[in-house]
Amino acid sequence: MVKLLDFKAIWCGPCRIMEPIIEELKKEFGDKVEVVEIDVDKEPDEASKYGVMSIPTFIVLKDEKEVGRKIGVSSKEDLLKLING
Repeated sequence: MVKLLDFKAIWCGPCRIMEPIIEELKKEFGDKVEVVEIDVDKEPDEASKYGVMSIPTFIVLKDEKEVGRKIGVSSKEDLLKLING
């Protein structure tokens, strides 16, 4: 199973910029890719577990192993490349 972890916060402007792109990806991938949105304020242990220091951060996991990471505002194309490896 492929997962896209989306580390963000409500107060984060760049995170809000990414929301429509993440929604598009959710629709495109359906159940092929699980998108997990993680609020770093509500789940600081998860952010710490993955060493997330800046948001937004996107991490792709395949079989629970990290295979890619992108930090900051990114294009849909860049996230697709990250997910598709």
